[in-house]
Amino acid sequence: MGGTQAIRSGKDGHGGLGNVLSGIAVAVGFALFLGGFVWGALVYRPYTVPTDSMMPTVLPGDRVLAERIDGREVRRGDVVIFTDSMWSDLPMVKRVVGVGGDTVKCCGAGGELSVNGTALDEPYADHTKPDSGLAMPPGQAAAPGTPFEVTVPEGNLFLLGDRRAASVDSRAHLQEAGQGTVPRSTVSARVDAVAWPSMAMLERPRTYEALPGGTSRPGPLRLQVVIVAAGAVLVLLGAAYGPLVRVLGRGRRRAGVQ
Repeated sequence: MGGTQAIRSGKDGHGGLGNVLSGIAVAVGFALFLGGFVWGALVYRPYTVPTDSMMPTVLPGDRVLAERIDGREVRRGDVVIFTDSMWSDLPMVKRVVGVGGDTVKCCGAGGELSVNGTALDEPYADHTKPDSGLAMPPGQAAAPGTPFEVTVPEGNLFLLGDRRAASVDSRAHLQEAGQGTVPRSTVSARVDAVAWPSMAMLERPRTYEALPGGTSRPGPLRLQVVIVAAGAVLVLLGAAYGPLVRVLGRGRRRAGVQ
């Protein structure tokens, strides 16, 4: 009789507190889970990359997450999404190599690109040469190593694809006003990660850190993922409390507790 009373007391006391705590865990977890998704939807937008111009960083068909930003926030090394009617009516994705006031030059003794006289180490770039070393006509990808020197107007950006032999970028528009640069205002987002079919954060190139203005900081995507994951764990733990207590209670009764 005393044993039965002890079990009932535990159910009414500690069991009741456990149920309250599990309910709080589920509520907090659900708020974190939903809040993280809503925050992500407000800050990021998905974009499918249609071409191979950003290989090997981004492959054709990859689904990326791009942080919504103002063009004034763009820094060298950023992979941005922009729309410029002089290039295309569709959004395009390229890497920012030069900003207003920079002198971008190709090429150094080792074939490297330079910004303001500083040679860039570009491990992200594919420098595979095409069959012909001749420069391509406007509107086509320029051959890697084709000489050029551009001083970027204030408020503009000089953009290149990572796969230099297959990218129609600023080099293809050198003869136009602005020497192939585009206004910062054309930028709508900055790519932070590849979401599908692989999952990977885009690292900020260190080669630009020594230049004035440095590189940009990653967006809040990692924090958002942590919040969503923490919310999911809390929901699962809170929801599992009741069934776990019942299973343990049955186990004790089978063991002879009366």
